[in-house]
Amino acid sequence: MLRLSVVFVLVLTGAVLTASALLASPWWWTAAGPVLALAALSVHDALQRRHSVLRNYPLIGRLRYLLESVRPEMQQYFIERNYDGRPYDRDVRNIVYERAKGTEDEAPFGSERDMYGGGYEFLVPSMAPQPVPDEPPTVRIGGPDCTRPYDMALLNVSAMSFGSLSANAILALNRGAALGGFAQDTGEGGLSEYHLRHGGDLVWEIGTGYFGCRTRDGDFDAHEFADKAAHDQVKCLSLKLSQGAKPGLGGVLPGGKVNAEIARVREVPQGETVVSPPYHRTFGTPRELVGFLARMRELADGKPVGFKLCVGSRRQFLAVCKAMRAEGVTPDFIIVDGAEGGTGAAPLEFADHLGSPLTEGLITVHNALVGTGLRDRIKIGASGKVATGSDIVKRIAQGADYTNAARTMMFAVGCIQAQRCHTNRCPVGVTTQDPRRTRALVVGDKSERVHRYQRATVRSALQIMAAMGVREPGELRPHMLRSRVGPDTVRSYAELYTWLAPGQLLDGPPQDWAADWAAADPDQFTV
Repeated sequence: MLRLSVVFVLVLTGAVLTASALLASPWWWTAAGPVLALAALSVHDALQRRHSVLRNYPLIGRLRYLLESVRPEMQQYFIERNYDGRPYDRDVRNIVYERAKGTEDEAPFGSERDMYGGGYEFLVPSMAPQPVPDEPPTVRIGGPDCTRPYDMALLNVSAMSFGSLSANAILALNRGAALGGFAQDTGEGGLSEYHLRHGGDLVWEIGTGYFGCRTRDGDFDAHEFADKAAHDQVKCLSLKLSQGAKPGLGGVLPGGKVNAEIARVREVPQGETVVSPPYHRTFGTPRELVGFLARMRELADGKPVGFKLCVGSRRQFLAVCKAMRAEGVTPDFIIVDGAEGGTGAAPLEFADHLGSPLTEGLITVHNALVGTGLRDRIKIGASGKVATGSDIVKRIAQGADYTNAARTMMFAVGCIQAQRCHTNRCPVGVTTQDPRRTRALVVGDKSERVHRYQRATVRSALQIMAAMGVREPGELRPHMLRSRVGPDTVRSYAELYTWLAPGQLLDGPPQDWAADWAAADPDQFTV
């Protein structure tokens, strides 16, 4: 209410000055005129539906747009900070905002990037480009044990929970997914009515807390899981082993955010901080993990089942591959979450020092599945700072089949990186459960922005692939992605990494894989 007091003060002051001008002296109009103009502008800001900042902070919020107009230095310093305090790529954020608004994103005067320093990457264009397809391709998710496969878009909403995000943010993301025909990952916070209201496709994520399908003691409740997995909108089930921002650490939802509704959805006490366990109770070995995935698929009546992880030990993932082969059971998909991913709620040391970046993790998982002869049964999703069409193309060239994005979807919904996610005081209504702040996020407008951002980004990916002479994503190969490793040296990804042949680990692993393959044990997670 205090945030809207400027409207009340201006309207009241304008009324007093107008009365003075009418009853006392016309000279009062010199003061009444500007005040009435400001009052009208503040009322307009509070009632308009496009800008969340202005709805919550009438008139005062315009200072933000004033700073944005002094580009790029002031905008970069005051607004565009990453969640860990480091600068976020200005070009990326601008691309997301412009695409969400439906405006062009061409930039004049060429690139500002250093193309000659180490680490610069580029995709290889073709002298025989292909036409851009009219409709974006999809990826069929469903292995031989899946009876209800799902066609996944090339870019989807990554895992973000109700509780971490507001109800309006969840509604906007889901309606955007419904408009664009892509999927929304629920995150580990349970399946709420806000995920179901607008009919968007869902990937229901089950974390270590089993929120939404847990017993009173916090164990997995198979009956409740089966009931909720039967929803038509639930297209896939994902078991979260770990996440990129904080692998090996459970999620935390501050007690201030745990209102009665969230407590009901998560089946936890109201007002108490919710800390997810760092590990699953239902399994403790690779073989037990594979068995639990098979059980989930059976309970879900044949819908696709997979798991998400931030890759750490290659040996442990190979142990899971051995367990898959031994049990004759495979997931339908695996989501690789890069250590650079995450939307903010992670300790800085975890975000900076644990887990593999997406490139290394993705290539490890792809190679391990190829080398064990399992790749054709399992699709791979990639998540971790996926923002643009070129990101989609790069990740597919590195071994992914499709991608997920969280941070940029938050941008499309209206996030301005205020870094107040944990305080329940998000100024734009994205990461708060305060209804007075949540009202700023207008679902109809923001869902259209989510839809436009996803559509334009996938379109960009298809244009890039066409320029590379690629007719469909499956034709992308590692040699099409190049990296400058020195001032005068460029290498393709085919040269930078070892790429295994189908079944090569079974026939005789190469030297740099031999030790990990020999030590991988399907009956224990050995480092």
